[in-house]
Amino acid sequence: MMMKYRNYGIALSLFASAISFAGNPERIGQAGASQLLINPYARNSGMVGSNSAKASGLEAQFLNVAGTAFTRKTELIFNRSNWLQGTDIFINSFGLTQGVGETGTLGFGVVAINAGKIDITTEDQPEGGLGTYNPTFYNISLSYAKMFSDDIYGGINCKIISEQIPNASARGFAIDAGVQYHTGKHKQIHIGIALRNWGPKMRYVGDGLSRQATVNSVSNSYELTVNNRSGSFELPTSVNIGASYDLYLLKDTAGTANKKHRLSLNGTFTSNSFNYDNGLFGVEYAWKEMLMFRTGLFLEKGIFTNDKRLTVFTGPSAGLTFEVPFNQEKKSTIGLDYAYRFTNPFGGVHTFGFRVNL
Repeated sequence: MMMKYRNYGIALSLFASAISFAGNPERIGQAGASQLLINPYARNSGMVGSNSAKASGLEAQFLNVAGTAFTRKTELIFNRSNWLQGTDIFINSFGLTQGVGETGTLGFGVVAINAGKIDITTEDQPEGGLGTYNPTFYNISLSYAKMFSDDIYGGINCKIISEQIPNASARGFAIDAGVQYHTGKHKQIHIGIALRNWGPKMRYVGDGLSRQATVNSVSNSYELTVNNRSGSFELPTSVNIGASYDLYLLKDTAGTANKKHRLSLNGTFTSNSFNYDNGLFGVEYAWKEMLMFRTGLFLEKGIFTNDKRLTVFTGPSAGLTFEVPFNQEKKSTIGLDYAYRFTNPFGGVHTFGFRVNL
């Protein structure tokens, strides 16, 4: 009994510490590496990321890395997003989580963004005509999570960030850390807290920041190569505070919960350092954990007013999953995921996912 109350105390203390972070609208637009805020996973996106308290497997690397500890064997994931349909931006994400020992899990994930072709322009030719270039963005994550008890999970995620355009690039490093707490008779109550994208400032360097300048003297003139230093920028640090509750809609003859029909209610508050704070809400219905339907709602200041909204997202999202077993003895499954997020303008965000649990 004392252990139970101590676990509750740990969870409440974590909530209290996270509430001390607050969004700062006055700093909107001052951070860089905004690709770190893009959710590349279909299951999370279908509920706008509201399931941070119970996210599990590799997808938990984005919302709350503690959830990767739920992988006890091997999980492989590949996702592809058509980001803001009509912009020719595509996001590929892939990786795996692997259980190590009795309670640990290692995770490796890569997110690669193809931003399409952009016209090359100069001061002399601002209209282009010099060809095109492809900016590239990569986030590479390596995580470790551990099941400390049947109720408490914790993890840490280290990310390498890469941004590159012709003759100039920026490299950075960030850390995520999270805790999840699961309790109740059927482990139906979930609480989670995660710090995301904490790290040092980044800066662009490279030959693309150099230019030729003519220096005139009394007797002669000559050219010098002048290197322009770029300004540094901070990472979009945020804190997720989430809670979820699972409802089992049927009971068996003994009066205990029948997990054939599950309805999960999810909520997450995201405190952003360089943007409005967000409220994320989602619902997921699962039949035998084989067929799942999701919907979500993303809220922030001005979200429903076109002239005040600071994001392309208009709020709603939806998604579904079809997952079937292929090895009953090892409880291996294979699944297909899809999610859609509504936007204005553009044609929304389509995300397709494929996963294998071995």
